[in-house]
Amino acid sequence: MSFLAYLDYVGVALFAATGALAASRKQLDLIGFFFFATATGIGGGTIRDIVLGRVPVFWVLNPVYIVVCCAVALVVFFTAHLFESRYKLLLWLDAVGLAAYCVMGAAKGLAATGSPTIAIVTGALTATFGGVLRDLLANEPSVLLRPEIYITAAIVGAATFTTASYLSFPSLASSAVGVAAAFAVRGGALYFGWSFPTYKHQPGRHPDDVM
Repeated sequence: MSFLAYLDYVGVALFAATGALAASRKQLDLIGFFFFATATGIGGGTIRDIVLGRVPVFWVLNPVYIVVCCAVALVVFFTAHLFESRYKLLLWLDAVGLAAYCVMGAAKGLAATGSPTIAIVTGALTATFGGVLRDLLANEPSVLLRPEIYITAAIVGAATFTTASYLSFPSLASSAVGVAAAFAVRGGALYFGWSFPTYKHQPGRHPDDVM
């Protein structure tokens, strides 16, 4: 198995774990765990494949991804109670999954189109959509609305991988530096609270107040 293929499974498994942890916070049954884990694990990759016109999507061609998601959900169902702060664990697992999946998404985008721009976009999309879908299903504040840097980390990882690939780095080295860059940014954001300045001016007027 190539390193990129390994990253694909790792990304799916980690995002599936965050989906299962979200299900544990909602105290769902085992079927709910399976659903949350699978939707979160394959969500980003599904959108990526649809955007790239790669149909049937990856998990239809290889149902092992569904099995991985369900196996992770089963493990989390019986072990989630062991963790004192499941939301903190969810965020850190999400950070690792984001780092792995932004590189995998960029690699597939680059292979399909040869465009570095598309590679970065598909990398960021693959790495972030699963988390957004998870939070939407769990009716929790989206990870995108947290103050720390999130999407930027995926963009940095995808851009680093793409740049290294264009500089003819070996696949393993390109993937490793991309994963490291993404995790450094997202991990630093979680640990140190890194964020960008936000919009501070007054909100727009209500339509009823506009003459």
